[in-house]
Amino acid sequence: MVHMEPIARPTYFRREPASRAFPDSTAPHQTRPQNPMIDTDQAVLDYTPDVAARTRPIYERVKDVIPEPEWPVHAPYIAAINELKKQRNAKLVVHNYQTPEIFYGVADYTGDSLGMAQYGAETDADVILVCGVRFMAETAKILSPEKMVLLPDMDAGCSLAASITAEEVRMLKEQHPGAPVVTYVNTYADVRAESDICCTSANAVKVVESLGAERVIFIPDGYLGRYVAGETDVEVILWEGYCEVHERFTAAEMLEMREAWPGIHIMAHPECPPDVLDEADFVGSTSGMIRHVSDTRPERVFMMTECSMSDNVAVEFPDVDFVRPCNLCPHMKQITLPKILRSLETLAPAIDVEPEIAARAKLAMDRMLEVGRPSATT
Repeated sequence: MVHMEPIARPTYFRREPASRAFPDSTAPHQTRPQNPMIDTDQAVLDYTPDVAARTRPIYERVKDVIPEPEWPVHAPYIAAINELKKQRNAKLVVHNYQTPEIFYGVADYTGDSLGMAQYGAETDADVILVCGVRFMAETAKILSPEKMVLLPDMDAGCSLAASITAEEVRMLKEQHPGAPVVTYVNTYADVRAESDICCTSANAVKVVESLGAERVIFIPDGYLGRYVAGETDVEVILWEGYCEVHERFTAAEMLEMREAWPGIHIMAHPECPPDVLDEADFVGSTSGMIRHVSDTRPERVFMMTECSMSDNVAVEFPDVDFVRPCNLCPHMKQITLPKILRSLETLAPAIDVEPEIAARAKLAMDRMLEVGRPSATT
């Protein structure tokens, strides 16, 4: 079983609207501000009047979540990436947890991990560049074996995916013979290859019940597994893996939030601990949260998930006041605009999945899709 050491509690903040003034490309600001999202080993591109003109529509959309001094840093990369991806016949699929300059600046598709891979399979692009983490890139490759799939940084991993190995899945099957293995899609290809069926956070209960089994092995997320167990009569055998972002939230912090902002509407991802889910006003996947905000339009919300997602959703719903969690995924933040540009320039790093593993993993994913495409996934 996986043991994860406690992590210091997060802090929270309300992001005040950024400056609305469009950055002047002719102003004497050639010395760029320090920015952790920019690689120090890659030259900073110039923010020219042409770049300013080409990126102005994007800035107008994100000006409330990206401070004005940062735009001259991001804009040249956005312009260069959008030009180069046309030359490469490439499509960029971007996860909900990416930062706004990536999410709104260069994406051809934005959404959940499965949707990213399905979009990649449906497009006629030669190259799929994944702005996410490695298991997402593997999923894209499994569904598009004939296409080049790029991941700008191979160190973009996932604590949850790393919490279990294929060998450990085989061990579980030996310990619980006859119990089908239900695997959350937030896993690596070799783990999915050892599984009977995959699931997402949105369709996990439906998938478990579709098997007609008295008990199932559910891997790797222990909190999501407990949530599923509470929603079904099927016995759920758990593996204690966790997401390092979601496990940090606590019910005590939620009570503090309610005291500080009376009437605040709190939404939680099912990867959060059980006491957090019990205290939440709404429990749902990333796409489920977005749809819930769209349907209910609460005055003020707190999304208990990765911090950048709140920024991205706030752009779509300017009438809603978002209180941000400062829980950043360090793996997602390995993906930056300079790394994306470099990846398109070099067509590397490229993702490869051994054909035999890919075929078995795809079978588990296809079985999930036969149960029904989830309307809102992770």
